[in-house]
Amino acid sequence: MTIESFSPNKIAIIGAGPVGCVLAAGFSSTGHEVILCDLVKELLEPVIDPGIRIEGAIEFSGRVAQAVYSVDALAEDPPDLIFVTTKATALPLIASAMQNFHRPGMYVVSWQNGLDTERVLSDHLGAEWVMRAAVNMGVMLLDPGHVNVAFHQPPHWLQETHESGKQVAEAICKLLTRVGLPTQHAECIVDPVWKKTILNAALGPVCAVTGKTMSQALHDPYLYEMVESLVKEGIAIARANEVHLGWDYYEYSMKYLKGAGDHKPSMLVDIENGRMTEAEFINGRIADYADMAGMDAPYNKMIRALVKALEPG
Repeated sequence: MTIESFSPNKIAIIGAGPVGCVLAAGFSSTGHEVILCDLVKELLEPVIDPGIRIEGAIEFSGRVAQAVYSVDALAEDPPDLIFVTTKATALPLIASAMQNFHRPGMYVVSWQNGLDTERVLSDHLGAEWVMRAAVNMGVMLLDPGHVNVAFHQPPHWLQETHESGKQVAEAICKLLTRVGLPTQHAECIVDPVWKKTILNAALGPVCAVTGKTMSQALHDPYLYEMVESLVKEGIAIARANEVHLGWDYYEYSMKYLKGAGDHKPSMLVDIENGRMTEAEFINGRIADYADMAGMDAPYNKMIRALVKALEPG
């Protein structure tokens, strides 16, 4: 398979949560052979029979060809293309496992929240085989294999992490668009990734610490002030690191957050279920970039500390 004719038949998706299920159902419904991987066996039980069902802002269904319970199992039947949709906290272990069977020509897409997830993959697999996406949808797992898409605001964005992969990245964008997830090739994926991360850093951790839904947090005047301060701090840090957000990003972001529904963000769900959160890849990385720019990040550092204190020891 040459770069010019990149058309993967076998696609693996690591992570059977709501985002992974959307991708798996989409690719399955368009005739691709899909391998879905997750450590949690309960999440994989229905994905072959009766299959995955997606409803809400996106509606389609599909049955995957295979379900495997470890990344190592992908070595037995190597895919052409891999999407990583897990929480960013699992990336070091996933990347290390993939390193054992990865081969030239096998492209890996980080379809995740947080900053610098693609760097973890590139460190293990080589930048020329890694892509990064910025995803614009809100999803919730109702039951294993059953997902509600609360909102879908395409386009999604995707870019190669090495210039040699540009044609393949453009081909993957076309593939995702045909699946029903309109995706455009980005010239600088850092910008949309930061735009989304600032939003995630502002509302998700506030809900995680207080136990409130997104709309409940935004209707509380004290919490609204905290969310707004996190947005402003994130914008200042992004601009100090030469990230291009646009002159009206503050107005856009606050309007976007005000439209949040009365449901729990994933960070709150993680806390309620005794799981590690993505706070380090979201608020923690924003704080790291503040340090690199010679700035402080008191709001992001504080909310990260509070979230981490609620995580399992």
